[in-house]
Amino acid sequence: MTQETFVELLQQLKEGKIDKLTVEQPDFLEFRKAWLSFCDRTSFVGKAGLQGTISYRYEPSEKEA
Repeated sequence: MTQETFVELLQQLKEGKIDKLTVEQPDFLEFRKAWLSFCDRTSFVGKAGLQGTISYRYEPSEKEA
């Protein structure tokens, strides 16, 4: 996937259009570039899975909610 695709998916996650975003290990560097472009990036919480897979969900802090 591309950085632009991840930006779109992260925005959908933030807006509640999708519940989670799963990132595979080979795509992580492109994901990271997209993730760094968000000022509220700490609200994207990841949970590690098997073989380098990470599932992200959006949990806004109280001042962002």
